[in-house]
Amino acid sequence: MPHIKQVAITGGTHGNELTGVHLLKHWRSDPAQVARSSFTTELHLTNPRANGLNRRYIDQDLNRQFSLDDLNNTALLGYEHQQAKALNALLGPKEDPRVDFVIDLHTTTANMGTSLIFNSEDPLVVGMAFYVQQQLPHAKLFMDPGERLSDTFLTSVGRYNGFLVEVGPVPQGLLRADVYNETQAVVMHCLDYLDAFNRGTLPNLAGQREGFCFVEKVVLPENEQGELTAMVHPDLQDRDYQPIAPGDPFFMTLAGDTLAYTGSKVVYGAFINEAAYYDAHVGLSLMDKIQIELKSEPTAD
Repeated sequence: MPHIKQVAITGGTHGNELTGVHLLKHWRSDPAQVARSSFTTELHLTNPRANGLNRRYIDQDLNRQFSLDDLNNTALLGYEHQQAKALNALLGPKEDPRVDFVIDLHTTTANMGTSLIFNSEDPLVVGMAFYVQQQLPHAKLFMDPGERLSDTFLTSVGRYNGFLVEVGPVPQGLLRADVYNETQAVVMHCLDYLDAFNRGTLPNLAGQREGFCFVEKVVLPENEQGELTAMVHPDLQDRDYQPIAPGDPFFMTLAGDTLAYTGSKVVYGAFINEAAYYDAHVGLSLMDKIQIELKSEPTAD
C-alpha cells in the first residue's frame, strides 16, 4: 500500500463555487492549518478565469475534462480543455502522477448537506470516506466507481485518486458561513486521516457503511424545440437522499399537472434541481442505496 507524500487541495474547479476559493485564500494566509508532518500539502485555484467572472466555466465544465484520452487529445482547444492539460502537467501526468492524492472542494445548490463523493474502491479512498463519516455522522457517502485513467474528474489525476467534498445547499456565487465551516471541517478530517494512515495509527473502521451508488442522470421534460415543459415536483424538491418509489410525484408540468416516476424500483435522488445542471436540462441524479465495503484496511509502505 502507498505512503502518501504529496496532497493537493483544489478549489474553484467550478468558478462560481466560492467556498473552496476562499478556503484556499484562508489557508494560504495560515498554511499551518493544512500542514501535516508526514506529507506536503499544496493549494491550487484550478479555474481562475471562471472564478474571476463568477461563472461555473468559460467553455466547458472543467471537472469533466480529465480522462486520459481527452488530456491527450490536442484537438480539444476550449479554455477548460487547456486548463485541464495545464493541471495535469502540474499535478500529474495522469499516467504517473507527481501528486498522490487530490481533495477537490465543491458546493451544490441542492439540499444534499455534506456529501463525500469518490470514484474508487481502493481501501485508501473508501477508508477516508468511512473515517470522515465516523467523525461527521450526518455526512453521506456517494460512490461512482470507475477506472482512474478514464475518470473525467480532477481528483483522478492523483496517483491514488482523490476525494470530492460537496456541501450545500448554497446558491452559486455566494459564501455561506455554515457551508464554509463544514467544508473546512471535512478537509481537516481528510488530512488527519492521511496523516494517521502514513503513521499506521488509523482508528478501527467499520467493515461496511451505508452509502449511495450513482445510477443515471434524469433530464427534465422538453418539447420538440428543446424547451422545458416541466420542473421538479414540489413533493420531490429538497428531498435529496430520500426514497423515490414507482408512482411518486416526480415532475410538474408548466400547467400544474403531476408526472409520476415511472421506474420499476425504489431509487434515491441527489443533485435534485441543481442549478448548475440546467445548461443540460438535467433535473436530478438517481442512485441505489448500497452497503459500501472496506475490502481491506489500508496500510502504508
